Amino acid sequence: MNQGVKWLACLGLATGLSGTTFAQNLPQSNPQTKPVVPAVNQPEACVKLSTTKGDILLVLDRHAAPQTSENFLGYVNDKFYDGTIFHRVIDGFMVQGGGFDRSFDEKETEKPISNESNNGMKNLRGTIAMARTSAPHTATSQFFINTVDNPGLDFGARGANSWGYAVFGKVVQGMEVVDAMSKVQTGMYRRHRDVPAELLLINSATSFGCVKQPVMQPQQQKPQAQ
Repeated sequence: MNQGVKWLACLGLATGLSGTTFAQNLPQSNPQTKPVVPAVNQPEACVKLSTTKGDILLVLDRHAAPQTSENFLGYVNDKFYDGTIFHRVIDGFMVQGGGFDRSFDEKETEKPISNESNNGMKNLRGTIAMARTSAPHTATSQFFINTVDNPGLDFGARGANSWGYAVFGKVVQGMEVVDAMSKVQTGMYRRHRDVPAELLLINSATSFGCVKQPVMQPQQQKPQAQ
């Protein structure tokens, strides 16, 4: 994907969600957002997305992105994502889901959350981040998984202190599933662009406690018996 097209795609991630396009509507002038959840002795959290293409295992960073992680886990534990679709995929950019059911009807969400894109985490390949409208503090349930490094989506990418898209975790297993999703044919549907031609359904989303995978040390070769 050339840089010009990628830049347009980056802009599309912001403006493509406003109004009727993806129905993640702009809030009122001063939206009430959820209170920040302090990251005090929070264990690691993992989420498994079981999809029609296969399973995707995510590990969330509850320390760097406490509010975003808890918001996502809340939707997972409420079974909000079960039966939702990946409704927007762009090859060489990202796959996006978490807002529409299989009939392409928008689901009602909780209040928007504050933007944590200034947490130092980058929109690198395999990371998961929150989708939003062009207003910075409007993320609710929709998320996307980066299929390439997308520095244009990071905090400060468009000027000092400019808001980006909050990264809160990464794929640790099943990136081949995400890549397969990004390769499906897309088109227009109900005036929406980049809609997959086949159903990319989240059958279930489940959370569980996990630990960071330890670095495996090479085993020392045992001396041969004399």
